[in-house]
Amino acid sequence: MSEPHELSHRTIAVLRAVAAGRAQISCGREPDLYIDGVPFCDQFSAHTLTHDGYIAAGTGRFGQLVAATLTAAGIRALESVAVAA
Repeated sequence: MSEPHELSHRTIAVLRAVAAGRAQISCGREPDLYIDGVPFCDQFSAHTLTHDGYIAAGTGRFGQLVAATLTAAGIRALESVAVAA
């Protein structure tokens, strides 16, 4: 895991979509993210959220779409945003 990047409004929205169960992610080193069945327009941010440890893919074979889940770091990030608001 790399040093976490600062979260933008867009990445916070992605975390909220993942928390709501609206996101799928492909299994692999550079996963692709889908929200509501549509490819997410900013795959770089999707890769960053994965590499920084905010979201994760469930178990599946390489390239398979599975549910995206929040990690403990992702949950803390959303909680800190809610507290700051």
